[in-house]
Amino acid sequence: MIAQEQFNKEIALIISNAIREDVGEGDHSSLACIPASAHGKAKLLVKDEGVLAGVEFAKEVFDYVDPNMTMEVAIEDGAHVKYGDIAFYVEGSSQSILKAERLVLNAMQRMSAIATKTKHFVTLLEGTQTKILDTRKTTPGIRALEKWAVKIGGGENHRFALYDMIMLKDNHIDFAGGITKAIHKTQQYLKDVQKDLKIIVEARDLEEVKEILAVGGVYRILLDNFDYTDTRKAVALIGDQCLTESSGGINEETIRHYAECGVDYISSGALTHSVHNMDLSLKAV
Repeated sequence: MIAQEQFNKEIALIISNAIREDVGEGDHSSLACIPASAHGKAKLLVKDEGVLAGVEFAKEVFDYVDPNMTMEVAIEDGAHVKYGDIAFYVEGSSQSILKAERLVLNAMQRMSAIATKTKHFVTLLEGTQTKILDTRKTTPGIRALEKWAVKIGGGENHRFALYDMIMLKDNHIDFAGGITKAIHKTQQYLKDVQKDLKIIVEARDLEEVKEILAVGGVYRILLDNFDYTDTRKAVALIGDQCLTESSGGINEETIRHYAECGVDYISSGALTHSVHNMDLSLKAV
C-alpha cells in the first residue's frame, strides 16, 4: 500500500475534483432560496443494515467545503449499523451543508457497501490463517476511497497501483518470453532504477510454480484459477519460500475451501466492483 502521505493526497484530489464536478460555479438551488447567513443542522440517517464507512471522509469533505462546520459523531467507521441509526450530526452554514451533501452521501453509500461485503468475507475466513485482499478493479478516480473502505471492513489492501509493487501476470510473462526471463528482467530493472519493490508472479499451473521457485527472489506467488487439489499441492511445494495468494472467480461459496488449502491471501475484485450501495440520507434537523 502507498505511504500515508500519498494516500492523503489522493483523498484531497478526490474531494477537490468531486466538488468541482458537482458545484462548478455555484449551487444555484441553494443560492436562490437560502440566505448566506442561514444556519442549519442535519443528521446522517441510516436506512439500511451493514458496516458503516466514510465518517472520517465526511469530516474531510465538510472541512474542505467550510471549515466552520462542525460534526458530532455518534457512530464511528467500522461499526455495524441498522435502519434508523443516526451516524452523525453536522452543523453550520445551511448553504455549506447542502453543497457537501451529495459528495458525502455518494461516498459513504459506496464505502459502506464495500466495507459490508469485506466484513462478510472476513467472517467467512475466521479460524483460518488466510486474509482477504482487494484488487485494482476499482472505480476510476476514487480508488483511495474504495481501498479505505476495504480496510474499514477488516480486509487488507493489495498494491494501490502500478507503481508501488511489481506484479507479473500472464500477459507480462508471455510478452517477456516466459517466467524465467520475466523475473530476471524485472530483477535487473529494479537494480537499474534503484527501486525496492516487492515482486508477485502469477502461476497458471504447478509447473509454473516450480519454475518461479527455481528462479527465486519472489515475494508472493499468485495461484490463478487453481482448483482445490492443485492449490494444496502448490502450497506444499512453496512452503515458506514465499507467500501464496489464490485468485480467480473465488466467491462466498468457495472462499472458505480455498482458505483451508493453506494460502496466505485470497484476492477478490468483487469487494469493490460488485456491491449494492447502502441507503443513507442527510436530513435537516
